[in-house]
Amino acid sequence: MTALLEVEDLRVAYGKIEAVKGISFTVDAGEVVTLIGTNGAGKTTTLRTLSGLLKPVGGQIRFNGRSLKKTPAHQIVSLGLAHSPEGRHIFPRMTIEDNLRLGAFLRNDRPGIDKDIQRAYDLFPILGERRKQAAGTLSGGEQQMLAMGRALMSQPKLLMLDEPSMGLSPIMMQKIMATIAELKSQGTTILLVEQNAQAALSLADHGHVMETGNIVLSGTGQDLLHDESVRKAYLGED
Repeated sequence: MTALLEVEDLRVAYGKIEAVKGISFTVDAGEVVTLIGTNGAGKTTTLRTLSGLLKPVGGQIRFNGRSLKKTPAHQIVSLGLAHSPEGRHIFPRMTIEDNLRLGAFLRNDRPGIDKDIQRAYDLFPILGERRKQAAGTLSGGEQQMLAMGRALMSQPKLLMLDEPSMGLSPIMMQKIMATIAELKSQGTTILLVEQNAQAALSLADHGHVMETGNIVLSGTGQDLLHDESVRKAYLGED
């Protein structure tokens, strides 16, 4: 069976500087796959390329068997690949509900949109309680919930999450990770970039360790979680 997402020998450059140096991996439907590594490893660049915000200089990206190499970003969303970006990028002066509705900008099924907004409120009750509030008044963790809810509004076949726990308190980070686990249990396919390697690998079916634009180690989430080199480099263990 063909993987939902196939990345083959992907290379991405900023001018003459190659940030991603020929990486390959797949994501099967229903899986959580994580990319871990230090800042500057190429993880965010990879997600931005998959969602069409950056153009690769080499390699192939196939989603549901279709090449995305020349597909613009808005069409990639319509194919079912949604991106919740690093830094959240919500619209602070708009209400929570209007932010969510923007996530459904390619849809015209009003009853379905309303149903998915309610699903976002079920996942993140605090958003429902404050739905008419300006999004900029939310805490960082609540804004992360909104960014994830907005990405889900496009009804993605694959949800990409970039550093969802960045800058959050331990309690809020646990809430975000619990929500990702809940989405996984509901069958959502997720590609997760996350600085908290232990949390990410605990959730992931498969993981890939990136260093300076290369994938240097791959395995199941549990195998990487117990790998001695990973534990030393990313879990702070001797």
